[in-house]
Amino acid sequence: MPQLNKRHMCYHTYRFSFVLIIANIAFGLTATEHPNILFIVADDLTADALGTYGNEVCQTPNIDRLAREGVQFDRAYCQYPVCGASRASFMSGLYPETTGFLGNIKALGSYKVVNLDFAEHPSIGGFLRRNGYVSARVSKIYHMGVPGGIEAGEPGGDEPDSWDRAYDVWSPETSSPGVFSNLSPKLSHWGSGFVKIAVPDELASTQADEVTATQVIGILENRALHRNKTNFLKAGEPLFLAVGLIRPHVPLVAPERLMNLYNSDNVKLPEVPKGDLEDVPVPNRMKANFTNHKMTAAQAQEAKAAYYACVTYMDEQVGRILDALDRLEMTDNTVVVFISDHGWLLGEHDSWQKSNLFDPACRVPLIVRAPGFEKNAGKTVMAAAELIDLYPTFADLAGLGDEAPSILQGHSLVPLLEKPNRKDWVRGSSYTVLGNKKAVHNSIRSGQYRYSLYKGGEEELYDHQNDPDEFTNQANNPEYGPVIGNLRGMIQNRISDAASARD
Repeated sequence: MPQLNKRHMCYHTYRFSFVLIIANIAFGLTATEHPNILFIVADDLTADALGTYGNEVCQTPNIDRLAREGVQFDRAYCQYPVCGASRASFMSGLYPETTGFLGNIKALGSYKVVNLDFAEHPSIGGFLRRNGYVSARVSKIYHMGVPGGIEAGEPGGDEPDSWDRAYDVWSPETSSPGVFSNLSPKLSHWGSGFVKIAVPDELASTQADEVTATQVIGILENRALHRNKTNFLKAGEPLFLAVGLIRPHVPLVAPERLMNLYNSDNVKLPEVPKGDLEDVPVPNRMKANFTNHKMTAAQAQEAKAAYYACVTYMDEQVGRILDALDRLEMTDNTVVVFISDHGWLLGEHDSWQKSNLFDPACRVPLIVRAPGFEKNAGKTVMAAAELIDLYPTFADLAGLGDEAPSILQGHSLVPLLEKPNRKDWVRGSSYTVLGNKKAVHNSIRSGQYRYSLYKGGEEELYDHQNDPDEFTNQANNPEYGPVIGNLRGMIQNRISDAASARD
């Protein structure tokens, strides 16, 4: 699909004016019947860094507030622990095996989906557009190289048909002013290594997430105050607004005041037993070659402290947006969903970042605050949830559940919003894959167990009740034989289900 250049955006503006008239007549959408949807996606954020998920060091008061006012999912998992594949999966509502998008490649529409015409299967944004919503994006939603895409102010692997309007964000990133520290000097690629920049507080407004939040607030103000003469946000039109916050993705750039908030001497690294990875199948040792990213213990502590500073900085932008909803009296008619595209390791298993099947790389924060579910504010869901559940959930919350594509592979989370402790949930495990077209490795989290099956037949089993840090692979322990047998059958069913849309 073509990039969203100025000419393309002008075309969408004119086309939208016509489509809007038809859509409002055809669907009669009103703000009361069809709430606005604000979808906030953080980048490379581990749930373990958030106060509401149990972190007692990293300060995230705004996301914590959202959890108190909404419903928190404690066992939500991505479908691929890398940005591009995960985002393509949850935006399409399809598993990575179905999209064919494995890894960080370009736009979803540029990649052939087996037995599926992408034009006939719109993304979340495209679906809502076709059903009377105004759809807009600010910054990274589909895959975009960071820092390169942000430094260039480009859309990355965007899908233009998802949006009526799209706003790309420019920021200096690695050339930001301030105190520069390369904490992983033996790694040359700053998109995977750890560069820390403490930006002078008075210059922080140039940073990507501040620019993004400012743009989002402007869109909300235009909607609330009827200022936009193009009718892009005419009152009464429901709005789907997807917001991409790029922190805490490296480089670790944050205001100096927040870098100073976390003393690296007080930031503890995970304890890792000697030989931890010796019983781990080779494919899941992908990051073993980057053990500690070749950082000293002091550098690793400083990197973790800087990561926390970036999380707090991102949280501040979430707070600015939530405050704007309150100020503009839009809170009562706006669904807010907060996620990360995947998890992240901060020294667990002497490993950093993503691209593995350990639980911290696959688990994501998921918080939903939706009108009509106030009675369950502050409650936690322990049932298995997946990011591909977002598409049918958005459709239901928009009052468009009957219009959702039948090919969707996720399940609406609305039943869990209605009853967070529901015991009859349709899914008993969460499913994640890793690999490429030649070798896909599969993993499930079911109850207290994480079980992974690799292309070569190797297995991995962790008992979270007795081993929450996943140090001991029990796959060859005969005491776990019945458990492994059950999980083998379960994962084979998940593999078949994930491939079902291709058949």
